[in-house]
Amino acid sequence: MHNQPKDNYIRGVLMIIMSAFCFACMNVCIRLSGDLPSMQKSFFRNLVAAFFAGIIILKNNHSTQSVSLRIPKEARLTLILRCVFGTVGILCNFYAVDHLLVADASILNKLSPFFAVIFSYFLLKEKILPFQAACIFSAFCGCLFIVKPGFHNTALLPALIGVCGGLGAGIAYTMVRKLGTMNIKGSVIVFYFSLFSCLFLTPWIIINFAPMTPNQILTLLMTGLFAAGGQFAITAAYTYAPAKKISIFDYSQIIFAAVLGFVLFHELPDKYSFLGYTLVIAASLMMFLYNCQRKTD
Repeated sequence: MHNQPKDNYIRGVLMIIMSAFCFACMNVCIRLSGDLPSMQKSFFRNLVAAFFAGIIILKNNHSTQSVSLRIPKEARLTLILRCVFGTVGILCNFYAVDHLLVADASILNKLSPFFAVIFSYFLLKEKILPFQAACIFSAFCGCLFIVKPGFHNTALLPALIGVCGGLGAGIAYTMVRKLGTMNIKGSVIVFYFSLFSCLFLTPWIIINFAPMTPNQILTLLMTGLFAAGGQFAITAAYTYAPAKKISIFDYSQIIFAAVLGFVLFHELPDKYSFLGYTLVIAASLMMFLYNCQRKTD
């Protein structure tokens, strides 16, 4: 029993790293899908996630691990907030990816762990220790070295929308953590969130649907597949452990993105990027070792 908190922490770390890899692949697919409206890309992303979440729930209901879609009254507002702010986060992030440099959009999206930690402090009363805060700040500095955002070259509105995307995602992940403490299954959270996003976007899709080539359809389906994997993994991560302990590992997405960028687009990082990688990896390692030494959650 004494090892349970540490076991959950390690599971949370593994899940958030897996999520980072899936989301890095998702961003690659978003860019490869070409010139399509952000709303349409978002719709397909959530449609696939809703489908997979529904399949998992149905499969569990046919086994001994029955999963109920009924949400307790005390958890409904939290779930609604997760759906609303998660949808805002996705739409803003996709808009930023389409209208900013990829590097600028990435750094704005990586603000979400900071918002998650901040809102976990205010909403869930989870304390932030000075060492943990220092590690998160170091990782953020490394993030800046890697993406080198040039906001002087970008429009103010897309940049502000990108910040709103990070804010929305941060609040959404805080709600995921709270739902996890209420014993709401991850598959149920993903299902309701994805279904809500699809229903919200359906009127726009009907009115403004843009024709797609078979390759674009396949790429968007892959976008949804990777998004589903990332969504399930990050939902599991934040139900295993508090944001203050594991959100640092979300920065591994930048490492994955750099590798994929080199392999697929022949992008070679410069010396500042390598300095950033060092800061991110060092901060993540220090956080991991620090939390492994703590006996309680």
